[in-house]
Amino acid sequence: MADYDGGMLAAMTLWQREMVRFVRSPFRVIGALGTPLLFWFMLGSGADQVFSPPITASGGEAASAAGSTAQVGYLQYFFPGAVVMILLFTAIFSVIGVIEDRREGFLQGVLASPAPRWAIVMGKLLGGATLATGQGLILVALWPLIGPWRGMAALGEVMIAMFIAALGLTGLALALAWPMRSTAGFHSVMNLLLLPMWFLSGAVFPAASTPKWMAALMYVNPLTYANAWISAALIGPHSPAAAGIGMGSAVIVSIIFTAAMIALCTAIANRPTAA
Repeated sequence: MADYDGGMLAAMTLWQREMVRFVRSPFRVIGALGTPLLFWFMLGSGADQVFSPPITASGGEAASAAGSTAQVGYLQYFFPGAVVMILLFTAIFSVIGVIEDRREGFLQGVLASPAPRWAIVMGKLLGGATLATGQGLILVALWPLIGPWRGMAALGEVMIAMFIAALGLTGLALALAWPMRSTAGFHSVMNLLLLPMWFLSGAVFPAASTPKWMAALMYVNPLTYANAWISAALIGPHSPAAAGIGMGSAVIVSIIFTAAMIALCTAIANRPTAA
């Protein structure tokens, strides 16, 4: 029990450090929030008149029994994707600090301390996920201006979905950044892996409108299920991004992915050469 209490104290201390670093680096807000917001507004406004995916139920049936032809505008469709982009960018900016901490010697000092490795990992992951969820909520606050407000229960579901997705994305980014010695190398991996994951998550276009080979990539992409969960919570289960996936699958896959990333980060941190 003492080891657990000490581990939780270490995790919360590192979480608090992430909050302090964030407050002292206001430009992180501009980078993580401003870019997705601008991207959503410019791309969404330009494509809204030419792209309007039909509202379909998760099983592909018409949204209403009467066969309604109601449609979701692209600004609405792309909105959850912009939220996921905020989560991704915040995760990236958060774990860059690991590389800086190693260069400055802080990480080696923490790894040499009595704190268990899982506590170090959880402190970093919880810090990144908290910041990502908070910044995502800033954008979600704009949703009633462009789409139907589905009530506080939907907001609670969005917050849960964002936190779980942010935790998984921070874990993936941390697993990639931990063995690296330069931020340039991490940015290269980010451009090669993380951004394509977002692009193939259903954030920009639904899987139903893509070639079969691309749809297959999208359905094996865990970020697709996180985007579907957030989209269904905001727009409703008839969201085009959730078509063919279903809420149950979206929730289960998102949780499994996040758990796997936490386990992976802990395993990497426990290696003798982790520092």
